[in-house]
Amino acid sequence: MFGGVNAPANSPHLRKSGSRPVVYDLDEHEVENGVEEGLLHPVEASDSKGGVIPVSAAAMMPSPVLLWRFKVLLFVIWGFICCKVGWDSVMRMSADKRELFLYEAFLYFNPLLLAALMVWLWGINLWFFSQGGVNYAKIFDLDQNHLTHREIWKCATWMTIIVPTSMTAYIYLYSHGEVSYAASQPVLLYAAAVMVLIFPFDIFYFSSRYFFLRTLWRIVFPLQAISFADFFLADILTSMAKVFSDLERSVCRMVHRQVATIAWLEADSVCGSHSVAIPLVLVLPYLFRLNQCLRQYKDTGEKTTLLNALKYSTAVPVIFLSALKYHVFPERWTNFYRPLWLLSGVVNSSYSFYWDVNRDWDLSGFTRIFKFNKPHLFSHMLHGRRWVSFVMRIACVQ
Repeated sequence: MFGGVNAPANSPHLRKSGSRPVVYDLDEHEVENGVEEGLLHPVEASDSKGGVIPVSAAAMMPSPVLLWRFKVLLFVIWGFICCKVGWDSVMRMSADKRELFLYEAFLYFNPLLLAALMVWLWGINLWFFSQGGVNYAKIFDLDQNHLTHREIWKCATWMTIIVPTSMTAYIYLYSHGEVSYAASQPVLLYAAAVMVLIFPFDIFYFSSRYFFLRTLWRIVFPLQAISFADFFLADILTSMAKVFSDLERSVCRMVHRQVATIAWLEADSVCGSHSVAIPLVLVLPYLFRLNQCLRQYKDTGEKTTLLNALKYSTAVPVIFLSALKYHVFPERWTNFYRPLWLLSGVVNSSYSFYWDVNRDWDLSGFTRIFKFNKPHLFSHMLHGRRWVSFVMRIACVQ
């Protein structure tokens, strides 16, 4: 090499000026027998000032596209395994027990599945806000460490993986006779969810978890001026009636040790539709919003807040009259309470529809949401379209 001259290992001809000496552990025989110059490269480089610069670790990372494809492949494989194991486990059960068991399994895991869906949709909202130039961090009074839509989607991804995995384990263990282990699956899942939410150490988005819990506290006890985040989260809670209903039944069964049982007649008397706790749980979000409206009237003196409070008060008789169906005789329900329930439902739906159309979904607010800073495909597809406004209003009522 180098014209047949065996240069010493520390020769300045083998390195740049100012760099550190590099010692190669090669004997004379290996050099003379054709070791390529390209293999004798140093592992350290030097900058113009003589400092040592290590090789970048990013050069060893795979491309983002390849990494994303690998994650999608793992997700598909995981989904296939869960579906296969769940299907085979269900087919092991008798036909008369299968439907009841699936309903019970769905009851335990449905609240967290819907919560995962809500987190996904919230991430989509944040993405739309960022695309539209909406400074949601200022609107919600968030700090600089608030979660972006990508971090929200990351949390939703883990929820989407963990909850169905626990559900698959529950079905598999029950079908193979491990009833006690199956009963522990929803209990451990709910306990883990609570622990992650209230974990007091500075890990797993501590500031965001603290902000969420603080907002919930302000909703339950509106002892201060109502912020935008307070009534926004409270409005979301009013739309989660199905989640709270299933959550109450699930927790009740866990407390009374009725998990992984299908004794519906016995369980229904305590944790089923006859439970008085269900209407109480369902009415709480509406009472929270009612108290917030009264607090806003006290702070601002605006009479529109009283009209908004009236809207939430109309939901109270609908909930309690519906619960009376399971506590009165059928004739009494059909002749007296059912007409009152229908009347209260019509009043609540009509008032809510009027308020949403004329107050919450006016064209000025709709324009601000879909007004992008730069020309965008969504601006041409959505902005100013009557059908978009109509669909969003119907969705709000639902």
